[in-house]
Amino acid sequence: MDSSLVAILLGILEGLTEFIPVSSTGHLLLVGHFLGFDSAGNTFEVVIQIGAVMALVVLFFQRLWGAVATAPTDPASRRFILSIVIAALPAVLLGVLMHDLIKTVLFETPMLIAVMLVIGGVILLLVDRLELRETQQDAMRLPLKTALGIGIFQCLSLIPGTSRSGSTIVGALLLGVSKRAAAEFSFFLSIPMMFGVFGYDLYKNRDVLDFSAVTEIALGLAFAFVTALIVVKWVLNYVSTHGYALFGWWRIIVGLAAITALSLGN
Repeated sequence: MDSSLVAILLGILEGLTEFIPVSSTGHLLLVGHFLGFDSAGNTFEVVIQIGAVMALVVLFFQRLWGAVATAPTDPASRRFILSIVIAALPAVLLGVLMHDLIKTVLFETPMLIAVMLVIGGVILLLVDRLELRETQQDAMRLPLKTALGIGIFQCLSLIPGTSRSGSTIVGALLLGVSKRAAAEFSFFLSIPMMFGVFGYDLYKNRDVLDFSAVTEIALGLAFAFVTALIVVKWVLNYVSTHGYALFGWWRIIVGLAAITALSLGN
């Protein structure tokens, strides 16, 4: 397949899956594996994530800038910013400690990714069916202990195929956050997390990064941005009324298909 078409496909896949609980990394790695796509230091996969996160910045700019601008005078704004920092810390610390293991072992194990897609799908279905008491309706006013709990759940996403958004959303739901607020907080948290991962990956892989395929990287980034703009708006409306069962089934189907293909030697 033409490299530009592969780049566009992976860009769309990144934008489509980054902010829903199905594991964008797992999808990218599996599709890349089956298409024989490879980039030194995972340059392509790292850079196109910025396209997706920029879509969040655009969509939530007014609310986020409002919190930053009023932080010096508004305790609620400072508390929101602190909740994001607290939620980010556990995964940041563990990710730094386990970076080499994650990148050189876990990311290179397609069967593990496929199995985690299935396991995560089953968990998502079970949690979605629970009659949980929703005590928190506003993603920008979560108690700090709730934010920390979500951050601890996010550590599970260090295993490829688990999903960062999936782990944070499941954690938020179990801690009493409403379905819409759980998705929103996951979106807010992903902005510093993804910029941090981007910067740290570039630093750690600076000696092997390959930016020679500028056209492919640009295409992937652009399509990830546009697709993510559409998906984020849709997700918030969908989960408010339908929950997360669709994404659980999606994970299970994709995971089982990948396990079958890998077992057959593909």
